[in-house]
Amino acid sequence: MASLSTPPIRNGLVAVGGLVVVQPLRKRHCAGCRCGPLALLVVEGGVPRCLDCVDLGHLVFLPRGDTALTRRAREESALSAVVVRFNRRRSRYERQGVLVEEAGLARAEERCLADAEARRRRRVRDAGRRAVEDVRFAEAFAAEIRRLFPGCPEERARTIAAHASLRGSGRVGRSAAGRALSEGAVVSAVAASVRHGDTPYDQLLMSGVPRHEARRRIAVGVERVLRDWRDVPA
Repeated sequence: MASLSTPPIRNGLVAVGGLVVVQPLRKRHCAGCRCGPLALLVVEGGVPRCLDCVDLGHLVFLPRGDTALTRRAREESALSAVVVRFNRRRSRYERQGVLVEEAGLARAEERCLADAEARRRRRVRDAGRRAVEDVRFAEAFAAEIRRLFPGCPEERARTIAAHASLRGSGRVGRSAAGRALSEGAVVSAVAASVRHGDTPYDQLLMSGVPRHEARRRIAVGVERVLRDWRDVPA
């Protein structure tokens, strides 16, 4: 096969020396056989060529999305190519999928089906392990709230801890400081709960009061609740 050139792919999308096929943004015709408009093309010598003219016409398209299937299809194919399309807004080429041999794709699909049950069981085990870890962490977070604020009702402490430590929420309990149960993170979580649950903060926001002004207005109320929860006689 003649040497195939590639478009100026950036950001490490395509390995050096790999074959690249382009999904054109506008109608292009093959410089060799004149067929077109082309759904896919290869840039060769600065001009577009159809897949048949560059001996890639026998390959089949596998869209991106299934990482395991894509990896295995490329492993099973003696010949493959990355399919890219130019994103005008981001000014870069982006992967759309791969072209692989049909037989290679079939073998890859068989491999994926063969271990699908094992992968499902692993996902279930991982989910169970994470759930146990989350429960233990929420309990530890609640215990730290009760230590710092002994006047905080136990059920309220549990509610605050569950909310602040929800996995994937991006809340303070999932931050590095929160996972370390730092005092600042715990106090921040409690203050946020008091702000929304024990003051008219939400109503102020809904009435159009800017956030910083709303916080200023309810700051004394928040501090009063925190002080009452903190200063419990022994």
